[in-house]
Amino acid sequence: MKNTFDAIVIGSGISGGYSAMELCKKGYKTLMLERGRMVEHGDYPTAHMDKWDLPNQGEVSLEEKEKHYYHQNKLNWWVKEDVKHFVNKDDEYPYDEEEPFAWIRGHHVGGRSVMWGRHCPRWSDIDFEANKKEGIAVDWPIRYADIEPWYDYVEPFVGIAGQAEGLKQAPDGKFIAPFPLNAAEEKVREAVKAQYPERVITPCRTANLSEYNPEVHLGTRGQCMARNRCKRGCPFGAYFSTQSATLPVAKETGNLTLQSDAIVMEIIYDTEQKKATGVKVKDANSGEITEYYARIIFCNASTVGTAAILLNSRSETFPTGLGNTSGELGHNIMDHHYQMGASGTIEGLEDEYYKGRKPKGFFIPPFTNIDESTKQKDYLRNFSYQGGASRATSKPSGVIGKDLKEVMFKPGKWRINMHCFGEILPYHDNRMYLNFDKRDKHGMPIITFNAKLGENELKMRKHGVSSAVEMLKAAGCTDIRSYNKTTLVGECIHEMGTARMGHDPKTSVLNKWNQMHDVPNVFVTDGACMTSAGTQNPSITYMALSARAVDYADKQIKAGKL
Repeated sequence: MKNTFDAIVIGSGISGGYSAMELCKKGYKTLMLERGRMVEHGDYPTAHMDKWDLPNQGEVSLEEKEKHYYHQNKLNWWVKEDVKHFVNKDDEYPYDEEEPFAWIRGHHVGGRSVMWGRHCPRWSDIDFEANKKEGIAVDWPIRYADIEPWYDYVEPFVGIAGQAEGLKQAPDGKFIAPFPLNAAEEKVREAVKAQYPERVITPCRTANLSEYNPEVHLGTRGQCMARNRCKRGCPFGAYFSTQSATLPVAKETGNLTLQSDAIVMEIIYDTEQKKATGVKVKDANSGEITEYYARIIFCNASTVGTAAILLNSRSETFPTGLGNTSGELGHNIMDHHYQMGASGTIEGLEDEYYKGRKPKGFFIPPFTNIDESTKQKDYLRNFSYQGGASRATSKPSGVIGKDLKEVMFKPGKWRINMHCFGEILPYHDNRMYLNFDKRDKHGMPIITFNAKLGENELKMRKHGVSSAVEMLKAAGCTDIRSYNKTTLVGECIHEMGTARMGHDPKTSVLNKWNQMHDVPNVFVTDGACMTSAGTQNPSITYMALSARAVDYADKQIKAGKL
């Protein structure tokens, strides 16, 4: 009985934390299983370090990258001295590639909620209806009206700083005060608006507390200090994470049991009862194997992690993985593609500056393929931008000593960057699978990735770059530099789609409630559930879907149907 709970949540990241909190608040004795180490709120060793406090000015040596981060070495911006303790080493957690793939993981309590990007735009019906209208993959089983009240429910607790713009492609949320555009960003906003009124530059919609309300922002939260060191972990709890928000609330209920270093090997399926009865767990340190049991199971181990657990949960009923009668498990893997856009120098405003380092800059919502008037003949779907403007650093040459110091401390000209993020279509052939003949140090089968961009994405990239150049020219920028470095799937760290939602059990893994068609007491509310990728950062949608699924499961249990 000590191993029996009302609910089990696999994973402690964005969606796992939210699922566990909602289950605990509804009175369910909940076991949260995290395969990685314990990280308490405040266990952020580099949070207060300056660049000169870090080895090599914060850069990881080439030797260390080649030894431990050989996959992630493709992403020169990611593995740094200030965050490497939160990033898995590739040699300790290997994977294989048939096409190059970037898989950035953090095995610890809180997962990637500790170092996520925090941009939280809502989806719209343009996204939910796209597959059906274009005959791509399968239709989403929900629409914006189904999830809108759940966005309304989670956003006040999360704390989304943003500005209402009234755009149908980027619905407004329950915002707290935005981090305002600086003088240069405001200048570009007005110039672009005058020439391209459909292109709106607005403050990023970010999960950082621009203002703190202790009655709403529960947990261990506090107001943002505008340090822009978010990816290191925030000791002030100013941005939303499992540690600062969902975990403290769940613990206060007295219903949560959290177990770290607990690798879920498989979900146990009972053929006679035709349901999942629990999970088989391996202790990451001792190797001891234990079984835990529950009435309902929420699988929130990340898009790849969830699919791997389900694929490894084989039985006579499900020889290719739990709930995989459709054969779609592990397929349709998506991400966003980026590393494209343009930058330029903004002339003037030399008497303007800014205070602090705000956590996010600006957001330009999609403006192509919104309706017939913006329809593109070369590609489907759309792209958006994130970016910012700041005073450049003076880098003089030919001076030393006192003269050098005097020049260095004078701010340079304003420079702006527009970084484009595009949607990847749900290609069935983009997939991950398990190699049961090759195992990691814990005896788990190695994952192999086979995913790449298609022609649609490559054509979209050209328009994303040219549109950025157009906007910078409209703003009177000089020294405009465009870039287009084709990215790998996974590089944007927004993996989605490996256990998609749909109407038909023959072509999808989950129904409209994030419930497995074949195993109704198992729910998936992380990125694996996504039927298409949109162009938005997806985490706020995961949280809304998690709260909605828990509410549905609770009602089904109380009605005696689950």
